[in-house]
Amino acid sequence: MSVRLSVSGLVLIVLAAGWSAGGQPAPRQRPASEQPVTQEQFERWMTELSNWGRWGKDDQLGAANLFTDETRRNAAALVKAGTNVSLGHDVIMSKAEDAPNPYVLKMTVNVDRQNATDRFDIDYHGGTFTHFDALCHVAYKNKLYNGFDFQETVTRDGCSKMGITALKDGVVARGILLDIPRLKGQPYLEPGTRVGRQDIEAWEKVAGIRIGSGDAMLLRTGRWARRAQAGPRGSSGWDASFLPFLKERDVALLGADSAHEAGSIPGVTLPSGGSYPVIHRFTIVARGMNLLDNLDLEALAETAARVKRWEFMLVVAPNRVPGATGSPINPIAMF
Repeated sequence: MSVRLSVSGLVLIVLAAGWSAGGQPAPRQRPASEQPVTQEQFERWMTELSNWGRWGKDDQLGAANLFTDETRRNAAALVKAGTNVSLGHDVIMSKAEDAPNPYVLKMTVNVDRQNATDRFDIDYHGGTFTHFDALCHVAYKNKLYNGFDFQETVTRDGCSKMGITALKDGVVARGILLDIPRLKGQPYLEPGTRVGRQDIEAWEKVAGIRIGSGDAMLLRTGRWARRAQAGPRGSSGWDASFLPFLKERDVALLGADSAHEAGSIPGVTLPSGGSYPVIHRFTIVARGMNLLDNLDLEALAETAARVKRWEFMLVVAPNRVPGATGSPINPIAMF
């Protein structure tokens, strides 16, 4: 779908997104749909908005059931030019604020045999590396998706259910980019910015697109653009108030260039102290939805803007590691 904006139209969009014509933040009232989420609301959503039992009591795929032959054919039909774009970020090999455990590459160079090999060490979960979360990655109150017991399912030997090999055949879906900095007329979002339902719906109007069942929704906050300019300090992500949107639109896969989380909900705490990453708990445990964390969406955003199209075929192929809680990943978008 094409996006045609006049200068006056762009100004109106920027004003609607909460910015003045002079480029300064404008006062913005939080709509009712974006009021701070309470512990009571979150607990209710974990039950009322869940996919538990939807595909049977033994189901281990969750929202991936929404990927069908039809949705894959529809995604493939979006390929017109044959342009490929990587959504993975180059691994970080130096310790930094957002990379406490950087990638370790160990090279072996054999001059006599005229070859070289390498071994690598990567602690991929967290806010550093591009990766794919399996449904056994997190639990809430000792329960995984569909009610499976966390301690019975996940041991030091790996995940006996819902490991990453459940998606060994890969994911092919219609991907939709939500470029929120572009919506707001900014190069990137400042740390701590929370993206809510109002932002999603505003972007749908700008892009002329509607998110629907079986789609993969990818959020660009401009995290990597900001890191290149200002250094590895802070991130932005989803406001928890948007969570009902995932059920209403039946979204199948959620991705972001951050680790999704942007704050906590008072009272929603771990037994040992600290706060739950609420976006991860709701999506993975309640919705049975795999997550793509720490994507690099800069090249995707540039390509989408150039071709004036924000939907594309998304291909995700995780490593086949039995019992693993996820996989480092290099997803590909094709236009």
